[in-house]
Amino acid sequence: QVQLVESGGGLVQPGGSLRLSCAASGFTFSRHAMSWYRQAPGKERELVAGITSAGRSTNYADSVKGRFTISRDNAKNTVYLQMNSLKPEDTAVYYCNADIYTATTGWVVYWGQGTQVTVSS
Repeated sequence: QVQLVESGGGLVQPGGSLRLSCAASGFTFSRHAMSWYRQAPGKERELVAGITSAGRSTNYADSVKGRFTISRDNAKNTVYLQMNSLKPEDTAVYYCNADIYTATTGWVVYWGQGTQVTVSS
């Protein structure tokens, strides 16, 4: 069974940094692109960053470009989100995402349980 488990969230002051981790299991991690999303109260879930299967290409939401960095370690089945220069607007629950295809299920979207990031003074 596919599992995604986020960790690393917490409370930080504006301008601070956090590093989120997502530990993946139940599928061949190195063959799939991975993404980070976030959702603030009363708002829709939005894409924050994405990374291709080998980690050679990344993309970011305009609101986080230059501040956040997505990376992955395929030997550890883990994807990371380094967040620097944090702003109060970054406060949200952050989710790890994987889209996986199998012959029996077709495409299935998987989410972790989420980790809370709060940026406040």
